[in-house]
Amino acid sequence: MAMKVDLKTSIDWKEAKAFLKGLSDKQREEHYFCRDFVSLKKIPTWKDAEAKGAPDKMGKSQYQVDGAVNEKISIFRGDITKLQLDAIVNAANSSLMGGGGVDGCIHRAAGHLLKEECRTLHRCETGKAKITGGYRLPAKYVIHTVGPIVQGDPSPSHVQELRSCYRNSLQLVLDNSLRSVAFPCISTGVFGYPSEAAAEVVLGTLREWLEEHKDKVDRLVICVFLEKDEKIYRKLLPYFFPVA
Repeated sequence: MAMKVDLKTSIDWKEAKAFLKGLSDKQREEHYFCRDFVSLKKIPTWKDAEAKGAPDKMGKSQYQVDGAVNEKISIFRGDITKLQLDAIVNAANSSLMGGGGVDGCIHRAAGHLLKEECRTLHRCETGKAKITGGYRLPAKYVIHTVGPIVQGDPSPSHVQELRSCYRNSLQLVLDNSLRSVAFPCISTGVFGYPSEAAAEVVLGTLREWLEEHKDKVDRLVICVFLEKDEKIYRKLLPYFFPVA
């Protein structure tokens, strides 16, 4: 049996990562930074959530109604660091050394070992993504991606860079055989990307990806923190993920 590792005091991220990989999901819980974690089964799918409410409609959708796809997408308002999923995505800066907003929250919750592993990744370019362990997070992995910095209206290159953040993060989901992942609102904070314009890029990208890969994942969770972002996504979701 492997020697127990104290994630609060260990200075060896490789040792800690290997230790956590050898634990069952239940055993990992005693190492979480929090006790009020949220499991996937507590997050309604869009299919279930839409059936209970009557969100605003955008008009006729260009997308086909697909119940299987609608079971793979969720909107959740809350703290992304408390989600017990295979992975959460970090809206990182290019240094990967932590920062403000969700980036800082994820680093604080995961603990110092996350920064030690990030140090070995040698930065990340805009639109790219890199993966690390989750350490003291309920999520097993953190996927770090760097969104575009926008001043004013997004340019076509900004749109493509934001789309690449999600596509490259999802590629890491596939490469590592992960089944569930949560995304924060990438680039919409201090990076300046307008929230509604970003949401349209995000939902279009996730819809297209799920049409091709829905059997490879159990859930893609859009995790918002602000009420205004939740309202934006609930307005747009019926267009990109229509229901019968």
